[in-house]
Order: sequence, then structure tokens, then C-alpha cells
Amino acid sequence: MGGNNPFIAFSQRFKNQWLLKSVGTTAFITVFFTIYIYLLRYPIFPITEMPLTAVDRMIGFQPLSLVFYVSLWVYVGLPPALMETRRQVINYGWAAGALCLFGLVVFLLWPTAVPSPDIEWGRYPGFGFLKTIDDAGNACPSLHVAAAVYSAIWLQTLLREMGRGTFVRTVNWLWCFGIVYSALATKQHVAVDAFAGAMLGFIGGALSLHPRAGIVSGTIAFDPAR
Repeated sequence: MGGNNPFIAFSQRFKNQWLLKSVGTTAFITVFFTIYIYLLRYPIFPITEMPLTAVDRMIGFQPLSLVFYVSLWVYVGLPPALMETRRQVINYGWAAGALCLFGLVVFLLWPTAVPSPDIEWGRYPGFGFLKTIDDAGNACPSLHVAAAVYSAIWLQTLLREMGRGTFVRTVNWLWCFGIVYSALATKQHVAVDAFAGAMLGFIGGALSLHPRAGIVSGTIAFDPAR
């Protein structure tokens, strides 16, 4: 579709079911954040502080990493945007919802938070806004990381289906890595959170791409290495 011109190929896919994609993605994020913030502000069990590791001590606070951190909200919209059928979009939404629901149940039963870093947040205006909507609670597993890995696996599959080359697929993984790294560099999460989130995203992506999941046709095989 769209020949060898990637812009035509992408634009044609974006146009398919565009209303469902835009409304559905917005509604999904709104519902998720409503529940997420409620659990963040009103935990019903004692909060566990996550441990720091050598990785956390090695990665210092890097304010510019906020750009990658907030880019997740563009990144997660790309897989559904590149889907062609209504059934794909709806089934994908159910699968993503299951992943998020698992994380929210963990947050309900086992609320966690990262240790408070010695940082004057007032010196970094962008972080002030971030802290109002995504404070350092609901830490493990990191759904920020889980969503990034889940999206990366799906994007890899869709890009391969579209015949996109190694360069584009490498950019996909680099973007995902940047988001994962930013979760640590912004001090929103610690390494244990990120590892748990990555495992959740990987398992969710693998299960949703299984032929029995019914989201994609049997011609699309799951192979994150390709």
C-alpha cells in the first residue's frame, strides 16, 4: 500500500477508521487515568517503598529525558493508528485494556512508591506539571514502561507487515528504549519497576499477537527480533 513511499503508506493507514481510532484512544486514556489517579491518591493498603539498585545509582537525574517520557502518549497511539480494520482496532483496545487492568489491580492490592530523590522540583517547571498528574506512586510494575514495550512489539509487527526496512524498525526500538530509560532518568521509577513493567509489556504483546487472540490474521507472526 502506497508503494515505496512511506508517507503515503502511513497516511493511508491513518485514514482507515480514523474516527474510531481518535475517539477510542482518547476515551481509553481518559478512563485509564481517572482510575490511575484515584488509586494514586487514595490507596487502601500501606504503601511499599521500592528499593534502589546499582542501576538507579548509576543513572542520574536528567531533566531533558522528560521529552522522551512524555512522548509515550504519542508512541502508544501509533499501533492503532496503523491498523486497517475496525476489528483490529477494537480487539487491540481490549488487549491493551487487559494489560492496564492487570497493572491497576496490582496498584490496588499492593500500592508502591519510589524513594523521594533529593531534587528541587521547582527548578524544573515541566516536572511540576508531571507531578500533578503522575506522581512517583503506582510504581511497580511501571505501566509507562509496559505500555512502551507493548507498543514497540506491535509497531515492529505492523511495520514489518507494511514492508518498512531496518532503519524504521530500528528507530522504533530506539524510541522504546528512550522511553524506558527516561522512566529512570526522570526518577519517576526505579530499575525494579522498569524491569517488571518491561516483562508485563512483553508478555502482553506476545499474548495479544498470538493467532488465537484474533487481533491479526495468521499471516502476521510474532517475532520481536525482526
